[in-house]
Amino acid sequence: MPDLMPSTPSTIDLAPPEIGQRLRLLSYNVQVGIGSTRPHHYFRDSWQHILPHPRRFHVLDRIAEVLSGYDVVALQEVDAGSRRTGFVNLTEYLALQADFPFWYHQRNRDLGKIAQHANGLLSRYRPTEIVEHKLPGLIPGRGALMVRYGTSDAPVVVLLVHLSLSRRARCQQIAYICEVVNTYEHVVVMGDLNCELGSREMNALFRRTPLREPLDRHHTFPSWRPMRNIDHILVTPGLGVRKSHVLHHAHSDHLPIAMEVILPASVQLPA
Repeated sequence: MPDLMPSTPSTIDLAPPEIGQRLRLLSYNVQVGIGSTRPHHYFRDSWQHILPHPRRFHVLDRIAEVLSGYDVVALQEVDAGSRRTGFVNLTEYLALQADFPFWYHQRNRDLGKIAQHANGLLSRYRPTEIVEHKLPGLIPGRGALMVRYGTSDAPVVVLLVHLSLSRRARCQQIAYICEVVNTYEHVVVMGDLNCELGSREMNALFRRTPLREPLDRHHTFPSWRPMRNIDHILVTPGLGVRKSHVLHHAHSDHLPIAMEVILPASVQLPA
């Protein structure tokens, strides 16, 4: 295992509630802390994808306040430490600001000093295993981070993903994810999938795995006028869902999506 470094809710019942440990999940595409909250910000702030700006950490501090209320957080569009962030690892920074004892980043595209594109994990529970998966695609640079909690006979597996913009690549990536999901009984898939419910890719995911489609379509993009449901938290049937909702905190061009699940009585996550 790699080394570990230290709204308006809509209540849904995707599975009968069980008496078990509750786990608060959050997925957030944080846009490297640029904080685009209007269409013209893409043009006004585009230089921040390359160069540093002190406002970035003001935005990240506000994001950390949102993250602090959750147990497991999947981050997309973080930087593992390059010129544009003052060589600060943003996953580590958010973990420290939000007081998470465990964090891990998956570097997916290494552009040297210019940018270090990564996915990030923040966790209040110690994982028993972390595995990095490189996802297929014509252009390399997409990954899935598999995080296992609990014992080997009854684990909960959380898969953190950020899929491609290309539909062809997403279909290949979904096929890969299906193989990983079907290896385990209790699975959570969370992240920016860049496709909506009803799409060919999502239909294939639900058809080929036990992952369930949520009852509500949670629109997360763009944050200033959310019309697309491309950020998702999906679970297998053994996990009870208490509530699922979007948080209306516009600190990025995406809104964060949250879910509270109840683990089976056989699964206990030690701190």
